[in-house]
Amino acid sequence: MSTLDLHGRWQLKQAGSEDNYSATIPGDNYSALLKASVIEDPYYGRNEDKVQWVSKETWVWHRTFQVTKAMLEHDFIYLNADEIDTCAIIEINGKKIGTTRSQFIRHRFDAKKALRQGRNEISVTIQPYVKEARRRARKMPYEIRSSGNNTTSNLNYVRKTQCHGGWDWGITLVVSGIYGDLSLTGHNGARIEHVYTQQTHSKGKCIVAVTTEFVADRAGKTKVRVAFNGEIKESTVTVDKGTSLTTTRFEVTNPKLWWPAGHGAQPLYDLTVSTQDEVRTRKLGLRTMEVRSEPDEIGISMVIVVNGVDIFCKGANWIPMDAMPSRYNRARYQQLLGDAKLANMNMIRIWGGGHYERDDFYDVCDELGLMVWQDFMFACAIYPAYKEFREEVTDEIEYQTKRLRNHPSIALWCGDNEVVGELRSPARDIRDRNVAAFERLLAAKEEGVARGGDDRTFWPSSPCAGANPFEDDGWNNDTHGDMHNWTVWHAGKNFEAYYDVTPRFCSEFGFQSFSSFETAKTFAHPSQFNVTSPVMEHHQKNTAGNQKIVEMFTRYFRMPVGFENNLYLSQVQQAIAIKTAVEYWRRLQPVCMGTLIWQLNDNWPVASWSSLEYNGEWKQLHYHAKRFFSPVLGSAFNNKRGEVELWAISDLADRAQATMAVTIYDWEGKRLINRTCRGSVNARSAQKLASFKIADITPAVNGCFMQIRLSLRVGSRTRVHENTHFFDHFKRCELANAKIRSSVSRNNHVFEVQLKTDRPTFFTTVTVDGIPGIFEDNSVTLMPGKDKKLTFTPRKPGVTLAQVRRHLKVKHLRETY
Repeated sequence: MSTLDLHGRWQLKQAGSEDNYSATIPGDNYSALLKASVIEDPYYGRNEDKVQWVSKETWVWHRTFQVTKAMLEHDFIYLNADEIDTCAIIEINGKKIGTTRSQFIRHRFDAKKALRQGRNEISVTIQPYVKEARRRARKMPYEIRSSGNNTTSNLNYVRKTQCHGGWDWGITLVVSGIYGDLSLTGHNGARIEHVYTQQTHSKGKCIVAVTTEFVADRAGKTKVRVAFNGEIKESTVTVDKGTSLTTTRFEVTNPKLWWPAGHGAQPLYDLTVSTQDEVRTRKLGLRTMEVRSEPDEIGISMVIVVNGVDIFCKGANWIPMDAMPSRYNRARYQQLLGDAKLANMNMIRIWGGGHYERDDFYDVCDELGLMVWQDFMFACAIYPAYKEFREEVTDEIEYQTKRLRNHPSIALWCGDNEVVGELRSPARDIRDRNVAAFERLLAAKEEGVARGGDDRTFWPSSPCAGANPFEDDGWNNDTHGDMHNWTVWHAGKNFEAYYDVTPRFCSEFGFQSFSSFETAKTFAHPSQFNVTSPVMEHHQKNTAGNQKIVEMFTRYFRMPVGFENNLYLSQVQQAIAIKTAVEYWRRLQPVCMGTLIWQLNDNWPVASWSSLEYNGEWKQLHYHAKRFFSPVLGSAFNNKRGEVELWAISDLADRAQATMAVTIYDWEGKRLINRTCRGSVNARSAQKLASFKIADITPAVNGCFMQIRLSLRVGSRTRVHENTHFFDHFKRCELANAKIRSSVSRNNHVFEVQLKTDRPTFFTTVTVDGIPGIFEDNSVTLMPGKDKKLTFTPRKPGVTLAQVRRHLKVKHLRETY
């Protein structure tokens, strides 16, 4: 077998034009046009509006390549295209060898008859998706609703990234392009189509069944060599014309188990499958993974169980990491996912309005111990259910299941995002029609998973009650399955409304903030430095989003003065909102067993719900997430009986002895009251240590705050967590004017920022303008007499001490007004 890689330099032109622009595969048309200065940066200002013409045109990718005589001597030559986006015609030397209509299916086309020795030309003509969408829409006897988040029409008719048409956090860039592998392969026998595994665990051992799926153009024999766990097994396999399977089994004694982050290590075993023509390698993590969803006295549970242990899931939702796919690379995956793990997350939900991620994403999750909730790519719309569309969906899900099933990180397959909620039309006949269509499409998805042969849980939709998504109160009910809680952001309730919800598993909830000043400077001219300026409003895609942020200021804070303070305060507010929810819901375990923040990342610089900005900068929320997702958490909340409850939450695998020191201070930093609570906390559980009448411990709720220090001891090891609790809204509190002094020193490749204050300061945030990097901790409470050291690690080498000192900024809440 021989392979000709077609990655690299191509030419791109608009159909009907002679103007060619340099382009790169893998890549997309917008990136190529931007590099060629045909368009302005879509992310800057309001340039998005100026570049919409691109998506309405047909684009032709083309290049020449050389084919040797030796390549042509192979019996069969096929073109492998991992991902073409979306509606394309592929030609070699003017002969059509194939067409594509789905971004989410790998295509393999017979290319031999079109090839010749020496110079060849390949072209991939990608038409606007809307042409195919309209053709499909005409097949429907009635109109179906696309997502209200799309600014384009009929995206739900084609299998393409749905948020390319815009979302309430996303730019509208309906890109097209060629992603993943594109190559020509010559072979003389059977080719390997897939390699996938099945694990069977019992006490002290694991049986790993390795299945190799062959595709052959004629019947014959092939030698297969499978190497795993230091053992090699060879055999000669008879293959039929078409698809054939062969399975090789290995027994692993005392397997090293793969665990989610925070619960153990992530050992990965090497697997190699080879024939005389090709080699496939995989890395396997050995573990059991199940979703326990059972009726109980409350409703229907949802618990992720790994290696027999119930895991409280802590994480965030993932959207495509860039609106221009050419900017995808492993380093960005490693940074974003690594930052998720640094914030003590153990699960990432791949949201259904994006795309199935590249192999690098799942490899990194395997290595980091980040479980993956994998949505199939359907979101917030009604989808067709006619026969051809269902068949396309089944093929897509079979392919993606076989492609991804080896990854130990994948926890479950989920049918879609919020499609069940779209079915609920007030008109009975429309609702019944939509439900019937959903059921037919759901069956097509289930068939795809079945063909993929994987035994992970298939969760029909998110949110839903589980096996029966149409259970009477099963859609987005906090007693059934998973829920998406948007009572605070979309419904406009106070943060305390989170206390009224007892989710079994909250897979979406969030609150927006503006971007940081550093990010705002990348898309807005200084003349636009106002949160209601045209550019700032353009970089807010949620209806009335800026209004909601500012209106919530009035409930909790004194109004900020100036642009930078508005941005900073929005991030304080976002962090408080999500901290309120997570700390409360973690106390509810084992009733509640998961909290996934909406959202981890951005796909362009924008105001959004993310904890990580488009440029990778940590919002204050991400620093708070590192603390409120900590394996050991001490927290407090004011209940409706006028009490403050003190809680210890533990992810530790053993019962721990708890000591919580509580100190109440006034705003000048004077100590008013000390209390100490003791108790014990069972493994992976929450325990209330004490509760006090607020009136008994403070004469004025707006005159003081509380510092918490929880110590959990297991054997000789003690884990500590510190927290700050407020009894009243900040706008009613007379925070002190404080003076903070800072100094910076260097310790090898990191910088240590020392902070001193004469009075308490809150949400004290340090930034180093223009130097990407992360702090070990940030957005913290400073106390007089207690110096705070914050360690800063630049993303890139070569940063000097003078640069950090020059660009260091410190801001705290009292400075905003």
